[in-house]
Amino acid sequence: YAFYNCTGLTTVTFEEESQCKSMESFAFSGCDSLTTVIFEKGSELESIGFKAFDSCKSLTNIIIPSSVTSIGKYAFNDCKSLTSVTFEDPNGWYRTSTQGGTSGTSLTLTSASQNATYLTDTYDNYYWYKNN
Repeated sequence: YAFYNCTGLTTVTFEEESQCKSMESFAFSGCDSLTTVIFEKGSELESIGFKAFDSCKSLTNIIIPSSVTSIGKYAFNDCKSLTSVTFEDPNGWYRTSTQGGTSGTSLTLTSASQNATYLTDTYDNYYWYKNN
């Protein structure tokens, strides 16, 4: 709940030297004015938690760093404007209904617009993991 319901928050930048490895549950949930999230090269982020960006209704696009290996259920739930999600490394991702699941259904993440649909609607109620 670090920035939960910070309705005036518009931009978040995780700088190159940022040692943030985990974005916990509800971290930016309810930040309905948030339009821009930037992960600079060298970001060490590994996980995006449950409902981390829930109800960020102004967020239109995001680039998931290659360092990320897990995305929690409903991480981008109710992000009505999110139309583009780009994975720096789209390979090896799978979805599962089990938290911590070591296998699941493979995902093809090469289309930014399809990725947005997956994360906000089609597979938003799944845990996402990446095989290393």
